[in-house]
Amino acid sequence: MTVSPKVLAILACVAGVLVVAGAIAIPLTNHPNFCATCHTIRPSVDSWAASSHKEVACVDCHVRPGFKGFVQDKIWAGIKDVAITFFGTPTEPHNLEAHVGSAVCLGCHRAILRISEVAVQDLPAPVNNLGLVMSHRQHMEAFADRRKDEGCTTCHARVVHGSLIKGYPIVLPRGHVQLDTQPYPPTAPEGSKLWDAAMADCLSCHDGKSMHKGTVLSDKCETCHLPEKVGDFLF
Repeated sequence: MTVSPKVLAILACVAGVLVVAGAIAIPLTNHPNFCATCHTIRPSVDSWAASSHKEVACVDCHVRPGFKGFVQDKIWAGIKDVAITFFGTPTEPHNLEAHVGSAVCLGCHRAILRISEVAVQDLPAPVNNLGLVMSHRQHMEAFADRRKDEGCTTCHARVVHGSLIKGYPIVLPRGHVQLDTQPYPPTAPEGSKLWDAAMADCLSCHDGKSMHKGTVLSDKCETCHLPEKVGDFLF
């Protein structure tokens, strides 16, 4: 079948318009300010703007690299969210959930897999009084063995969208909820997704009962902190 020059010209114009529209729309929709136009996401954008990741755009964490990630996480998820916003019932901000794969985190933080001790000067007070000794690689391998879709966000779920606690300059994983003498409950409604994520605790695994490869996971302070610094320090 022969296509007339007029039809080809029209198709070329349509294609050109789509390319130009995409070139304009993609950068605009990639900007956090665009995400913030949705009232459901607004609290998440506000917490991001106050976090240690405020220089990292939303799409850098929430859209996986590659064509498949772009289509699934950007286009398809975006269309679905717009449809829900206008025609459905948007999820309350405190019940939002988003899975950020460890591969995305390791795209920037791969060096952490080679570190088993964090220098005290790199830790905020009062954690710097104790030091931190723990292997991220061992934890990642343990998560892989458990096959429960765990990873970086198992411990660092609220590092971007959590609240500062007890004067820490950055959001830290809650490591001692069960032992802490200064209660700091989450600001989200009890029982919400944000509440559950914020209450994630190292002692959920390191409880002196759970096992990995036949070994009980210790709940002793010196498991993760420098023994000579623990002393009588109260968490």
